[in-house]
Amino acid sequence: MSNLVRKLDLTSLRLFVAVCQERNIARAAEREAIAPSAVSRRIAEIESVVGQPLIHRESRGISVTPIGEAVLRHAREVLADIERLEAELSQYATGAKGTIRIVGNMSSIVQFLPEDIAAFKRVFPDVDIHIDEQTSSQVLRSLTESDFDLGFCNKVPGIEQLEHLPYRSDRLYLAVPRRHRLAKAPVVRLRDFMEENIVGMGQGTSLTRLLVKEASRLGAPLNVKISVSSLDALCRMVHVGLGVAVVPQHSGELYVDTLDLALIPIEESWAARELFVVFRQREGLSAPAAALVNFLTNR
Repeated sequence: MSNLVRKLDLTSLRLFVAVCQERNIARAAEREAIAPSAVSRRIAEIESVVGQPLIHRESRGISVTPIGEAVLRHAREVLADIERLEAELSQYATGAKGTIRIVGNMSSIVQFLPEDIAAFKRVFPDVDIHIDEQTSSQVLRSLTESDFDLGFCNKVPGIEQLEHLPYRSDRLYLAVPRRHRLAKAPVVRLRDFMEENIVGMGQGTSLTRLLVKEASRLGAPLNVKISVSSLDALCRMVHVGLGVAVVPQHSGELYVDTLDLALIPIEESWAARELFVVFRQREGLSAPAAALVNFLTNR
């Protein structure tokens, strides 16, 4: 048995992952209901076994070292394997059956949930999943006012009133026709395409509100000429030359070849976005919904 296997335990790995997720030892300790000193001691034990520092302590939190990133990646895999083992054993004991009602924004449903739910269903084949697509603000309202179990959305006003955990990161790109003047640009800034005709996803979406806000900071209105309600329609409008559009990277990549589009990274701080899984109270989740949250947040 290797030295690592003998000396590392799951609790230490779990606490290390929590610190990396929170980027702060105190917040990780609060989340895990343990003293900050105990968290620091656990990380020091891992560093002693590994022989190198995993994190650097800074004035506002921590940063992860390169070797810490490697340990983090494998720690997540180990914890995910344990979660899957626990879920599989639970299936044998009680049978994991039920229904999960999900409401998510376009970015989560198009980019990430299909593959993640497929992986979850391989472990929980008897769990049925129903998904509705709404804007991020509508997701929060639906979680509060109806019987959805889980929501997936960007960080929008009101999310702090519900429990939420980091789910995925995405980045915004500019989608243009292949022969557009910006098609071969390595990156673009908002000012580079502010005067272009914009194809948008409707005034109620968090993405449209973000673009309007950032355009107003530059002192000009956003030139939205066409609004649509689906990603497919949006990309087709761009394809025929009716305008350009801001899209999440992985969503846009689905249409690059079929519609002959070019995607250019948007070099703005606001173009990097976080997606969250949101719910009312973790303790109130059904067993299948809780299993999905654990499955997704430990991947």
